[in-house]
Amino acid sequence: MSKVKYYYDSETLSYRKIETKRGRRLGAILLYLAAVVLGAFLLLLLFINMAFETPNEKVLKREVSQLKLQYNLLNKKMTQAQAVLENLEERDNNIYRLYFEANPIAEEQRKAGFGGVNRYEALYNYENADLLVSTTKEMEKLQKRLIVHSKSLDEIAKLAEDKEKFLASIPAIQPVNNEDLTRMASGYGFRNDPFTKARKMHWGMDFTAPKGTPIYAAGDGVVVRADNSSSGFGKHIRIDHGYGYVSLYAHLSRYNVRKGKKVKRGDLIGFVGSTGRSQAPHLHYEIRKNGDKINPLNFYYGNLTPKEFEELLKNAAKQNQSLD
Repeated sequence: MSKVKYYYDSETLSYRKIETKRGRRLGAILLYLAAVVLGAFLLLLLFINMAFETPNEKVLKREVSQLKLQYNLLNKKMTQAQAVLENLEERDNNIYRLYFEANPIAEEQRKAGFGGVNRYEALYNYENADLLVSTTKEMEKLQKRLIVHSKSLDEIAKLAEDKEKFLASIPAIQPVNNEDLTRMASGYGFRNDPFTKARKMHWGMDFTAPKGTPIYAAGDGVVVRADNSSSGFGKHIRIDHGYGYVSLYAHLSRYNVRKGKKVKRGDLIGFVGSTGRSQAPHLHYEIRKNGDKINPLNFYYGNLTPKEFEELLKNAAKQNQSLD
């Protein structure tokens, strides 16, 4: 039962009943119904929007899915690349750097990350931020490892070049060809002096050969002496090979080089003679390392067969008389 409403009539000084017009009542009902219908319609639209995707939403969702797939594939490829790089790094440390006597590169140095707490801050504004950040981190680490490895290879290449130069410089061949030798007259060690007959140290090797037999440089270097002003050696040549090595060729009949000339291993530098303190035509050959005279026998790996070297060892060991 609806409530009866009254109002105070100042003219009659009495309360009068409020009469509601039928048109107003009908309008209120219609307005209420319209509000209900509109609310229901809006709810229906919201439900449809939540239940069904628009074409644009479907396209965007598909693009996001494709990007996630591509990032996952990229991560897998980076994992494969890291495995290959780890193998190269291991070979670099345990083979190449070891062979060239270079210190290995520490794993911490190869795999170190990048500093900066806010380095990836901008990526966290995107959807799937964790995937983006982790992929970016791995990519940067891989990039840095490649840079470190590249620098290591540059260093190895330089060491290899130096090693090649070193090996070419070492006096490593017999300075007189075997076919030109009469015999290997005397080796390094205590021998009988041909003039005094006393036992004394013979600091080189004597190769007996006819006068004029070619003499060859035992390694790459620079001729630092080609004169006859050294006591006992007569006409002689000294070649500085670098790395502390000097080779000496004494009792020559004549020179084929002069002081300051650069020579390569195997270059013709002079000819056998018997100048200076010499009993017969031969080549007296010495090697010095940092000023110390060492046995040349330890350096003949460049032009002798195993059989020839064995014969040389046997002859050099004979306790005979030297020729100078």
